[in-house]
Amino acid sequence: MADLHNVFISHYGEDEKQLDTLKQRLREYGCDARNSSVEKKKYRPYKVTDATIARYLRICIRWAKTFIVMIGEHTHERPWVNYEIRQAARQGKTVIGVYEHGCKDDVELPGAFKEYGGSTLGWNSIDKLIDVINGKETVNEKPDGMPVTGPVSYPMIYIKCK
Repeated sequence: MADLHNVFISHYGEDEKQLDTLKQRLREYGCDARNSSVEKKKYRPYKVTDATIARYLRICIRWAKTFIVMIGEHTHERPWVNYEIRQAARQGKTVIGVYEHGCKDDVELPGAFKEYGGSTLGWNSIDKLIDVINGKETVNEKPDGMPVTGPVSYPMIYIKCK
């Protein structure tokens, strides 16, 4: 039986096709990932306040064991992505970055990921992603899957809560 993982996948709303692909790939590698991120197809037809969205996101992130952010060309511009990353870090979640398929080397990381992020993985490193989710490995890759050499440009910060 596959391991069950509660996962929150942060993403730019226009990248939902890749989100669906990532969820399918996780399933193919034996990871039963239950995703709680907010997808456009789940949106309500009426307007909700930012406070309501923030509360909902905090609850969904709390439910997840692992937090994955899909990193694409415009991800760093999205305020909700940065909010989600900060919330995951505050809640002590493992924060993993997965570069979207076709990303170039110069794709910018979200500001909150630079501050709180952990492993970064190329799109084709799904086997390594499973290992990172299971706590077996920490990996830092460029978007093309090549290892990051030298010091990592974003430090790991641990937060102690009272």
